[in-house]
Amino acid sequence: MASTKQRQRAQQARQAEKRAQRQAAKRAHKQRLWSLVALFTVLALVGAFVVAALINNNAAPDDAAAEAGACPAAVEEARDTYELADPSVAEDRTWTVTLQACSGDTTADIVLELDGAAAPQAVASFVTLAQDGYFDGTGCHRLTTEGIFVLQCGDPTFTGSGSPGYSFGPVENAPDDDVYPAGTLAMARRGDDANSMGSQFFLVYEESTIPSDSAGGYTVFGTITSGLDFVQAVADAGVAEGAPDGPPANPVTIEGVETQ
Repeated sequence: MASTKQRQRAQQARQAEKRAQRQAAKRAHKQRLWSLVALFTVLALVGAFVVAALINNNAAPDDAAAEAGACPAAVEEARDTYELADPSVAEDRTWTVTLQACSGDTTADIVLELDGAAAPQAVASFVTLAQDGYFDGTGCHRLTTEGIFVLQCGDPTFTGSGSPGYSFGPVENAPDDDVYPAGTLAMARRGDDANSMGSQFFLVYEESTIPSDSAGGYTVFGTITSGLDFVQAVADAGVAEGAPDGPPANPVTIEGVETQ
């Protein structure tokens, strides 16, 4: 028969084995818990990335639409040099010209009716430049809101001195009373210089009296038949920094021009 000491040693051995088994079970349980925690963490991170991607994908069309709806900035640079068109290009007829314009998120077709009989040189010049893409991507660099009421466009350099490489004159079809009704389309020029017309023109948005100088008045070569409300809205927004004369607060870009 086993002695008392032998039984005690056997019992201690069994107890030690049970403790080892319990400790091993605890370690295995902890490992399972940590594995589950790690799995849940990975799943949460993946879920967050998926949600972020979905949000970005859903927002992308709106962003693209916003970019598509925004008015592209005018390109301020000198253009190629052109030759002055012969007055016969005006064909002694009425031309319809459409300026595809935009300002901010607003677009508009400014439709002009050009009088090739009354101002053949100005019309020939304007039509030729338009057909050659001279005005595409240009802006309107000057707005006046006191004294005279015009939006001045046609200078791709935005300096007020840009030209197509030529100038012409004399003044054609100027009003005798110096009054330019709303909707008048007139050529810009330097003071007292009848031969300084080039590519710059006035869109008169409110009746204006522009006094003649030693060179006479200003060549009226057409009228605005549609889109005057767009020009008026630009004028209503005022001049940058609140001045009465200068760049419009809401920049204007002429994206393209069609003639017929």
